[in-house]
Amino acid sequence: MEGITIRKMSPADLSEVSNIENLCYSTPWSPNSFKYELANKEAILKVAVFNSEIIGYVCIRTILDMTHLLNVAVLPEFRLRGIGSMLLKNAVGELKRLQPNTKLTLEVRQSNIAAIRLYEKFGFKVTGKRTKYYQKPEDDAILMELDVSLFFSD
Repeated sequence: MEGITIRKMSPADLSEVSNIENLCYSTPWSPNSFKYELANKEAILKVAVFNSEIIGYVCIRTILDMTHLLNVAVLPEFRLRGIGSMLLKNAVGELKRLQPNTKLTLEVRQSNIAAIRLYEKFGFKVTGKRTKYYQKPEDDAILMELDVSLFFSD
């Protein structure tokens, strides 16, 4: 999609990011959770901006020897236009520059077929399942992992 930029998330973005979070998730993060991640030097937080409006975001964090895709969301009216791919490509590309030999893990609702397909497109592989991991509504989690050294960001 033309006219979209990806940039680092800032504290000034928290209101818009929290709005997207509340629209996209049944158990949303609080603004304080985002503040915590912004203060974490091991976190990669990016936003997608279109016409000065934040339309999506991604959060990745390394804890000790594990790197995890915490959250990715796009406003419903902007979905299926490649914005999630743009966010992931930018954030995983940065992760590869910083930690080229890490593995990136995630959980995704088993019912979220569009997200699973997006992750598979990026090379994530299914590694397991957690029964009844999600609530509101109850759903299993599919565990996925990406070998970041194999990621091509062109």
